[in-house]
Amino acid sequence: MEELHSETQKAEPEPSPKIIGLTGGIGSGKTTVAHFIEEFGFPVYYSDDRAKMIVNESEDLKIRIKELLGDEAYDANGLYDRKFVAEKVFNNKEQLHELNEIIHPAVKIDFEEWLKKQTKYLVFKETALLFELKLNRQCYKSLLVTAEDNIRAKRVMDRDGKTYREVEAVMEKQMSEKDKIKLADCIIHNNTNLEDLKEQTERIIFSIE
Repeated sequence: MEELHSETQKAEPEPSPKIIGLTGGIGSGKTTVAHFIEEFGFPVYYSDDRAKMIVNESEDLKIRIKELLGDEAYDANGLYDRKFVAEKVFNNKEQLHELNEIIHPAVKIDFEEWLKKQTKYLVFKETALLFELKLNRQCYKSLLVTAEDNIRAKRVMDRDGKTYREVEAVMEKQMSEKDKIKLADCIIHNNTNLEDLKEQTERIIFSIE
């Protein structure tokens, strides 16, 4: 009988989690879907929230952002001034691109560190710019949360107290829902109520193989 030598045997590698990119435009309900996904037992990496933290934690990013946008990018307490930055880059595509080139590589590294700690077979990466930055190419599947434009606008108006024109201006800057739908592997239509939204979320995430 052939003898097995344990020192020459290689352990089977741990299977890597499949990354599902989760995205949706303003007022789509993307964050609500992310919370449902967590309820169903799957981890969610909130790229946008982590980016907000990283720009305050990293001294290197602070220096580079100030060089790009000026010292006013951080307030008197040394915290990232999101309102100032948003207004600064809103109509300046070049500055917005340069800002993304500073922030997104740092978020990528942060995500990779987070991913190493995950044990579920599926993990979800929430990001508003999944298709715009072509991050869907790094994902096993993409999941889009979408809704009719008028419904999205009303949600944001009710939530943030903005006027229709203000919401419309933001929506016009984002990739169209039609283009996102063409790129998405899975789509959740959030036009009705929370119960329907949760049922769609459960059905789709447990159908991913």
